[in-house]
Amino acid sequence: MSPTPDLFGSAEPAEGDIVRAPLAVRMRPRSLEEVRGQDRVLAAGSPLRRLIDGGTGAAGPLSAILWGPPGTGKTTLAHLVATAADRDFVELSAVTAGVKDVRAVMDQALRTLDLYGRHTVLFLDEIHRFTKAQQDALLPGVENRHVILVAATTENPSFSIIAPLLSRSVLVTLTSLDDEDVTAVLESAVDDPRGLAGAYLLEPEARDHLLRVSGGDARRALTALEAAAGVASDDTPVGGDDRPLAITLAHTERAVATAAVRYDRTGDQHYDVASALIKSMRGSDVDAALHYLARMLEAGEDPRFVARRVVIAASEDVGMADPTALQTAVAAMHAVAQIGMPEARIILAQAVVHNALAPKSNAAYLAINEAIADVRGGRGGAVPAHLRGSGYAGAARLGHGMDYVYAHDEPEGVARQVYLPDDLAGRTDYYRPTDRGFEARLQERWRWLRERLGR
Repeated sequence: MSPTPDLFGSAEPAEGDIVRAPLAVRMRPRSLEEVRGQDRVLAAGSPLRRLIDGGTGAAGPLSAILWGPPGTGKTTLAHLVATAADRDFVELSAVTAGVKDVRAVMDQALRTLDLYGRHTVLFLDEIHRFTKAQQDALLPGVENRHVILVAATTENPSFSIIAPLLSRSVLVTLTSLDDEDVTAVLESAVDDPRGLAGAYLLEPEARDHLLRVSGGDARRALTALEAAAGVASDDTPVGGDDRPLAITLAHTERAVATAAVRYDRTGDQHYDVASALIKSMRGSDVDAALHYLARMLEAGEDPRFVARRVVIAASEDVGMADPTALQTAVAAMHAVAQIGMPEARIILAQAVVHNALAPKSNAAYLAINEAIADVRGGRGGAVPAHLRGSGYAGAARLGHGMDYVYAHDEPEGVARQVYLPDDLAGRTDYYRPTDRGFEARLQERWRWLRERLGR
């Protein structure tokens, strides 16, 4: 007879029955001592630790939103919350559950609380997939603390979860595991009876490769380890001895042919990687910029979205230090729209390289921001009369256009007259060219023009 699974969906394997449930499921931590990489949010006295330990607030236990990358322990922590203080546990996935399912859980949780004084933990995975209406259905139970909601999301809750639900819950931010924590997870899985039970030996080079492809994701590391163990078994001749099978670098490379790209085109990663691309170009690190470009394209990002970001960067961060960067970026944007992938990657790479290597100036960007700030602050009076339109009947009678000096009639093509409104004239200096790139060559003319205009 098969052993009965425990709350975590795992069971002690029978002798010789090493592989049954997925390794990542079998190795899910059963206690706080086994949880890796989240020491900060599990520190004594922290909201999540008090919830796991069975502590409650004045009105009852709080709900929690667990936000973090995949494989950081969100499901595990939800189970640990459920085991505290004799709580019932219900698990739903936002992928398949609807409002009817949520209300059924809320009703049952209220009955259990009234009849037995026992709280119910509702673990809702991927809550960011719930619509606003579906999230609204959670509010009454969370508000009255009839249910302890532990919701997991990989997307920024500020964008994906409604404000009333956020305000009624504790937000717990989980972080990717570091190499030391992932190493501990792998070594435990090799030796633990729930895992590979000492039947395999993980060589250092193989372990290091698993660390690289895991990206701080414990589940991904364990899945790759399990696949590598399968490759090692296939390579072992039938009738071998009882010594542990070595999992080598070659085994892990065959098991994990390509590292999965961590990127969600509709979620938080979308904005994070795009931001990293822009900041790498701004910082003139061409290799980092190309890395983030590759991540976006390999994850299936729309190349037109990337092209638009590059155009903005060419003007905001390069500006007049290299005016041709904007020309390259705009040309790339139009070419990408006509050509598409995979060739569009080459065009985008050229534009990204141009932006990254170009001298930088945000003088134009700062100038328009300062001008807008003055306008929003109420500065800027009436347009000087000589600059007003004069091409309509009655304009002359109003004095519009009178005494206007036509610049092309002047010897140097510059007419000395007041152009700004009276409250800005003589004390406004929005554009200040830098001494970088082409803009350095503009400084001499900029100074001459200001002198010629009486500024």
